[in-house]
Amino acid sequence: MNVAKSGYRVFSANSSEACTELAKKITERLGVELGKSVVYQESNRETRVDVKESVRGQTIFIIQTIQRDVNTAIMELLVMAYALKTACAKNIIGVIPYFPYSKQCKMRKRGSIVCKLLASMLAKAGLTHIITMDLHQKEIQGFFSFPVDNLRASPFLLQYIQEEIPDYRNAVIVAKSPSAAKRAQSYAERLRLGLAVMHGEAHSSESDMADGRHSPPCVRNSSSGHPGLELPSPNSSSGKQQAPFPGIELPIMMAKEKPPITVVGDVGGRIAIIVDDIIDDVEDFVAAAETLKERGAYKIYIMATHGLLSGDAPRLIEESKIDEVVVTNTVPHEVQKLQCPKIKTVDVSMILAEAIRRIHNGESMAYLFRNITVDD
Repeated sequence: MNVAKSGYRVFSANSSEACTELAKKITERLGVELGKSVVYQESNRETRVDVKESVRGQTIFIIQTIQRDVNTAIMELLVMAYALKTACAKNIIGVIPYFPYSKQCKMRKRGSIVCKLLASMLAKAGLTHIITMDLHQKEIQGFFSFPVDNLRASPFLLQYIQEEIPDYRNAVIVAKSPSAAKRAQSYAERLRLGLAVMHGEAHSSESDMADGRHSPPCVRNSSSGHPGLELPSPNSSSGKQQAPFPGIELPIMMAKEKPPITVVGDVGGRIAIIVDDIIDDVEDFVAAAETLKERGAYKIYIMATHGLLSGDAPRLIEESKIDEVVVTNTVPHEVQKLQCPKIKTVDVSMILAEAIRRIHNGESMAYLFRNITVDD
């Protein structure tokens, strides 16, 4: 029995069969049964959850993998959490290996920090704890009003490199952008390999738009002897910009311009292993692979935790110079694997199951982070 043997219950909050595979693997490792519940969509696309067991006073773990329909998956999680809260569950812990909207964790122009909004919604729905993996930015943990365990997939990916990549000693770890250099450096140090960093992109990256509260357009002041920025007067009704105070001018802000892609480091005659946390739109990875090939790399591997692989990603990977894309099963991608044999999967259900067991038993989580730094 799920209750008598374990003292806790594990439910899957997903209505998709493909998304329940990870939940089944976790419960098999824990030696418990998956909780009896029904999650489905009404004819008008409303989400309905029906919990078939009593959960009063119990500790509940909700496993939710995020499929392509992200918003439906979020509603399934929120509705199930609220249903369990209403049914008087003692603790409700969400196991969300890939946390959605994690890329929207910074202010951009007149947008919003959606990741913070989602964190507040989960708390309001009744969650008291979250287990996730490789958050896009580790500072996201500060958005939550309850504990967050941010597990790492790097030990599994490192093991894959050592066991499945022939002659990996002749490899070099590559950071696709300077922002990924810390992660790549951590991999390189653990594998005792060299490091290369790519700089420049075909188009502006998301970090360029992180804080979109830009100054007004740069305008030269014809009345002054040097260039400056004229600020709009609060009392001015015309469209012309005027300085609010005489003699006050700000220096012109130089516009950013991305240089052509360059590689800092030697990749000639080596295996190039690009590491990242998320692979979704693959155009940047394809362009990086072409550049590395031009620089002499004879094999290109991509290692990422979350394989979203949206849109035409499988086709682009298949037609590219990338030899293999290795991702974990935090996100279902069986359809993409059928379209592209280059996509390989690493199972991380073991560490998720161990995290559930340790939290339930009140054991320390430090064992799961041994020898792991914040840069992993």
